[in-house]
Amino acid sequence: MIRYELLCSHEHRFEAWFRDSAAYDKAAAAGGVECPACGDTSVRKALMAPAIGRKGGRPAVADLPAPAAAPAAPTMGARVPGDGGEAVEVARKLAEALGELQKAVQQNCDYVGDQFAEEARRIHYGETETRGIYGETSREEAEALREEGVTFATIPWRRPVS
Repeated sequence: MIRYELLCSHEHRFEAWFRDSAAYDKAAAAGGVECPACGDTSVRKALMAPAIGRKGGRPAVADLPAPAAAPAAPTMGARVPGDGGEAVEVARKLAEALGELQKAVQQNCDYVGDQFAEEARRIHYGETETRGIYGETSREEAEALREEGVTFATIPWRRPVS
């Protein structure tokens, strides 16, 4: 089995497992590798650090610095047997489920845009009515909300394919 870090044409980063490089090449050429964030089938391999063994069997890759944060997209890892088709199906089903979740949030919650952190705090502290909201916030603001005890969830948001 081989794991590839992949990027779609919208720069969403995800990973998938394949039996070998030929299985990836075949699936990608047939449009069978789909981005779980947006459904794009135009994908390419991303730059990856190799796991080079060292004395004692411990991989040297563990000593490398962590990679920079990828764009806001889910990481998908499917460790499955076979030619990679199962991983593609799992990714397709996840993307479909995320689309349904996104639709439900849009239909049942108020969009507050980049004011999410402020509005979540107002709801948490009883300064405004309790209701479902969604929007955007930075990682730093999300961490501050968690530290304050504000309950919320982070959802990988599918962007429309243009």
